[in-house]
Amino acid sequence: MFEAVIFDWDGTLADTRKVIVVSFQKALKEISLEVPTEYIERRIGIGASETFHEILQAANRRVDEKIVKQLVERKSKVQIDLASEVELFDGARELLETLRGKVKVGLASMNNRAVIMHLLQINGIANCFDTVLTVEAVSLSKPDPEIFLKTAEHLKTKPEACVVFEDSIFGVKAAKSADMGCIAVTTGVYSKEELEEAKPDLAVTSLGDKQILGFIFN
Repeated sequence: MFEAVIFDWDGTLADTRKVIVVSFQKALKEISLEVPTEYIERRIGIGASETFHEILQAANRRVDEKIVKQLVERKSKVQIDLASEVELFDGARELLETLRGKVKVGLASMNNRAVIMHLLQINGIANCFDTVLTVEAVSLSKPDPEIFLKTAEHLKTKPEACVVFEDSIFGVKAAKSADMGCIAVTTGVYSKEELEEAKPDLAVTSLGDKQILGFIFN
């Protein structure tokens, strides 16, 4: 049995894909840049700053940290403005309620704290988590395991006693690098076949899958 469960947010607990794409595109439009939707989608989860760095470099633009910071702030503001369009995935609320009181529960997101806390509040699930870590708490992006290891520290739980829920390849790799259990869900942009290449312990199509609780509590 695992002692703690750590959730990713974007694409794992909540369907934020459309809002994230719009927020990136609006921010980039202000510096006359445009990138394909799929480019943004497949980088959800590594952090806005990291993604903006990649985009600027690919466009042969000077990577100015002041500009990156402004882009991140603009992107975050748009996300908060569009928060009402974000919905939890089927089974998310029920799973969180089932876990509460039985194991420690953490949230580890490479999104910005202002965005995450706002979304947790308006969805009424902020009290489902014992700790919430966001991109501001780390210096390295997934697939580096830093955010999961720090979340485990905050939960006062050894990495091997934690199981992570992730929807992205780099998220699964980060969890496995942290020596944690990992349940991959196909609610993001990656297929089950792509996720299984990163070697999660279990891959499911929904947070309501009956295998999940058996895996956590066995």
